Amino acid sequence: MIVFETERLVVSRFTLDDAPFVLELQSEPEWLRFIGDRGVRDLDSARAYIQRAPLDMYARLGFGLYKVSLKADGTPIGMCGLLKRDSLSDVDIGFAFLARHRGKGYAREAAQATLDHAEESHSLKRILAITSPDNVRSISLLEKLGFSYQKTLQLSVDGGESRLFVREA
Repeated sequence: MIVFETERLVVSRFTLDDAPFVLELQSEPEWLRFIGDRGVRDLDSARAYIQRAPLDMYARLGFGLYKVSLKADGTPIGMCGLLKRDSLSDVDIGFAFLARHRGKGYAREAAQATLDHAEESHSLKRILAITSPDNVRSISLLEKLGFSYQKTLQLSVDGGESRLFVREA
């Protein structure tokens, strides 16, 4: 199901058929370094991730992480969307793209459209973002999108530090 489109991208809900793409994305070194190991090792665990993360959030909240594909040929290139974590007071934006599709402005295009969608379709005026303190690319993108650094925090007892950013519409 298509959620929205941009000039170059189609943003749609994940389905269990997207397991090969999720496996590829979550196996990339930068995913593991900056986002963390979600236990996705094969197609079955990729389907389990899709079920427990995006599909569950769609059912509960009407939004979640979405698949980002090229409009020209339908190639999946990343994910971008909204999350509601128990550890944060507000909804946050998340994004990740395959290495071979970085540096082309796709993340910015998808993230800006996601923020517009959040405000227009879900009436969300305040959006958070978290990133690893050393994830320079994500920090730069968040700043370009109008996010401001608030503080450094630890989301879980066994997790590392994260930088918290806020954007008010």
